[in-house]
Amino acid sequence: MPLTHAHFPDHTVESAPAAARRTVQATADRLGYLPVGVGRMATSPQLLEGFFKMSALFESTTLEPLARETLILTIAARNGCHLCVAMHTAKLTALGADPELIEALRAQQPPADPNLAAVRAFTLEVLATAGAVDDATLRAFLGHGYTPQNALEVVLGIGAYTTSTLANRLLDAPVDDQLKAFA
Repeated sequence: MPLTHAHFPDHTVESAPAAARRTVQATADRLGYLPVGVGRMATSPQLLEGFFKMSALFESTTLEPLARETLILTIAARNGCHLCVAMHTAKLTALGADPELIEALRAQQPPADPNLAAVRAFTLEVLATAGAVDDATLRAFLGHGYTPQNALEVVLGIGAYTTSTLANRLLDAPVDDQLKAFA
């Protein structure tokens, strides 16, 4: 048995720690299956619940869905989370995103759409500077119609999806069969 499996078992709703069962069940109900990564994350009910709460907050931001998914796929590709790349490729596909956008983000390249390229560039600069972006960077982001609120929402998205990508890498979570077409 690989070391990862010894430390991070593939929990089911029944085997998950009691504090994680409600979240695990809700995920399985919403998706129609329980992703292995979620089952393994259930080892820490706090991590699992914290990620889902942060993710839900990010989904409620004023950033448009394509901008949010641009940020998420930027983080996933940057952090080398193959599971997250597949999952958010599937989400972008479901949103009807241009395949060129998806390919650019997966290849860690700027997308052709200048507004989405601005989200990607700002996200990467926030990460590179640990949030200490210079005025020119912030003005460039705002110059694409984004707001100071959106800039802070980017920070929220970075927090949520850095949590997810790092956890999934630590867990060595595989791509579920339902997402293999997007891997």
